[in-house]
Amino acid sequence: MRQAELGRLLAANLLCALAIVLAAVVPALFLDGFSVLGAHLTWLCVCSVCVATLNIILHLVLKTNQSPKRRSFGHKISRFLKCCIYFFMSCILFHAIIVLYGAPLIESVTETFLFAVLLSTFTTLQCLCLLGPNIQAWIRVFSKNGATSIWESSLQITSVCSILGAWFGAFPIPLDWDRPWQV
Repeated sequence: MRQAELGRLLAANLLCALAIVLAAVVPALFLDGFSVLGAHLTWLCVCSVCVATLNIILHLVLKTNQSPKRRSFGHKISRFLKCCIYFFMSCILFHAIIVLYGAPLIESVTETFLFAVLLSTFTTLQCLCLLGPNIQAWIRVFSKNGATSIWESSLQITSVCSILGAWFGAFPIPLDWDRPWQV
């Protein structure tokens, strides 16, 4: 059983990495003059949509959180709406944190918010797919030694590495967004 779960987890992570690579390559085929550096806002949108779609499809196909109970349609709608609200709240929270770390509040709000959406896609959306809108489960998973499955361990690693990668990626440069080489 554990070997099969590891194989499913590896396949899911490889597909997510492939989605990121394809998000950088495929739009150049359909959009005139597209490059990741030249059209970074378009790329942030495309990458967020690709990764979000793939995560949701993988969650539905692999059924990573097996629930023994059958739930009503109303409960599923309520859970979906809660997930949407949590995702939007995480986008706002990441946006506020990015601004507190030095990104301009008004001049480049689109760039900053799309970066917050991308960061939320890599962290919060995966948590919502795996754990749902259950705050107690989130606290359990992200506390010390709280992961009970390889999916939850992978969730911990992916979320922490995404946040650290975003911070370390911005660490050597000032987050002014007003320098020509940063734009």
